Amino acid sequence: MWIVSLLTSPFVLVLLIGVAGYLLARARALQVSGGDIRKLTALPKQHGLNALLSAWVPAFGFVILALLYERFAADTRGGSDGLHTAVQVAFVALALIGAIWALARIRIDFRARIAAEGWVRGLLITASTIAILTTVGIVLSLLAETIHFFRLYDWKDFFLSATWSPKFQGDSQLGIWPLIWGTLYVSFIALLFAVPVGLFAAIYLSEYASPRMRAWAKPAIELLAGIPTIVYGLFALITVGPFLRDYFSQPLGLGDSASSVMTAGLVMGVMLIPFVSSLSDDIINAVPQAMRDGSYGLGATKSETIRQVVLPAALPGVVGAILLAASRAIGETMIVVLGAGAAARMSLNPFEAMTTVTVKIVSQLTGDTDFGSPESLVAFALGLTLFVLTLGLNVFALYIVRKYREQYE
Repeated sequence: MWIVSLLTSPFVLVLLIGVAGYLLARARALQVSGGDIRKLTALPKQHGLNALLSAWVPAFGFVILALLYERFAADTRGGSDGLHTAVQVAFVALALIGAIWALARIRIDFRARIAAEGWVRGLLITASTIAILTTVGIVLSLLAETIHFFRLYDWKDFFLSATWSPKFQGDSQLGIWPLIWGTLYVSFIALLFAVPVGLFAAIYLSEYASPRMRAWAKPAIELLAGIPTIVYGLFALITVGPFLRDYFSQPLGLGDSASSVMTAGLVMGVMLIPFVSSLSDDIINAVPQAMRDGSYGLGATKSETIRQVVLPAALPGVVGAILLAASRAIGETMIVVLGAGAAARMSLNPFEAMTTVTVKIVSQLTGDTDFGSPESLVAFALGLTLFVLTLGLNVFALYIVRKYREQYE
């Protein structure tokens, strides 16, 4: 019978133990108080919540650790068949012991609310620790493969060479500078387009737009952030690229390709507009109205107030928003794949095809190349370099915001 098997499942039993502990703890708290809950230091529902968390948290924490051990231990046996019987018994036993322990602690002066908050605090600390350990794991995995790469390929050639020419048969030239140049060039054009448009849109929404206009204009702009990047890439490939080629690059004699830095940069700039606009709008709105009123009282016009009072006060936050948008641009892949091409070169012509670090990471890890070869391992070195670059930008953005942020009463 499926009902019997369901009710005897360890997970269902633990859930039922937690719910039963909640109900019994409430009833026990009322019994201890003699029906007068004013005598209790904590409410009955807080005693129930403590019992529920005492049953669930240790049990599920144990089973997660057991699953991780089954996955990574060297002597794993039968990990794919589910939990072993001993683990299942311990899982249910921990829940039962936790619920009984919580019930035994119920007294008039027991601070169940603080005990329950202790379990919640532990969950929050665990979640934060998982996030930190995930970041550390990513860095260590990249670092290990990067060290392996530099054992096979000289780091001087990687960081000092200006030629990118991976050859799957023979000597390869894996200089990173053409890729960094393409990454920074595309990001610069994207920011050159996105920052003025996004900042002007933020100024209009926060200072000039009526509440009715703002109510639909702001969500409409933010919809751009929800469009998948592959859609932006297709837009660059079939619309923006041919338009720039037919009306700009060919008439000016700058190139005949629809794939170019300008194509990818403009489309990426459209994608970045809501990042700059939304963050800048929130920062401008945070400037106290008293500063505006004081400027108006001195006879300044609205435009003068915006230029000389509002924007200087919001400038650190705006700079931080721009730097965060730059980090987003540096890590973009699909728009560059479809809009900028795959040529690794260092050129000032914005209508030539170039490529970025992220594109080459994808290309080096696809195909039939041996994973232990420098042509494949170089992707990890590129990824670590990109990680350090974006991390530096984020740290710099946070430094700017914290150092120059105004504190208003």
